[in-house]
Amino acid sequence: MRTSEINRKTNETDISLTLNLDGTGKSEVKTDCGFLAHMLTLFARHGDFDLNVYCKGDSEVDFHHTAEDIGICLGEAFAKALGDCKGIYRYGDIILPMDETLMLCAVDVSGRPYLGYSVEIPSPRVGDFDTELAEEFWVAFVRHAGMTLHFKQFAGKNSHHIIEAEFKAAARVLAKACAVNPAKADQIPSTKGVL
Repeated sequence: MRTSEINRKTNETDISLTLNLDGTGKSEVKTDCGFLAHMLTLFARHGDFDLNVYCKGDSEVDFHHTAEDIGICLGEAFAKALGDCKGIYRYGDIILPMDETLMLCAVDVSGRPYLGYSVEIPSPRVGDFDTELAEEFWVAFVRHAGMTLHFKQFAGKNSHHIIEAEFKAAARVLAKACAVNPAKADQIPSTKGVL
């Protein structure tokens, strides 16, 4: 079973997260930030990941630490669940429409953290969520997952739709990249022999 459990407690957040890469899209997400909880719920559904997230953060300040630290934990959970990455396809990509928004997302489960983020979000906030925190979430995720992840926005006017397209697209490409290729289940997908 490709599963993981991450617990992180700091002076800013207290997080418990479980992940099953070979799940069915079930999730339970409890955090003070409703918008981020919505994004994580649809991330689980569109990636067919089973994901539970419980976070108590310093929301009296803002949601920066909540978004960043959940990104850290989710990245660590992917890295732990993937282990040596034996047999995975490694790459995934999609161009995903979300109403007026069109988002490209591509991933390389490479062991090399990098975020390419060509996204313009017109509103500073969606509800009580600062939209700049979407990028902060993905920066934290790639650093701790050890992945190269690119987002490129081709269209989009609605801030909610743009961020939602990011999370749905990322879920889809991660599901592709992390899936096991039965023809190469015992091989590391690199000429180096290690990722």
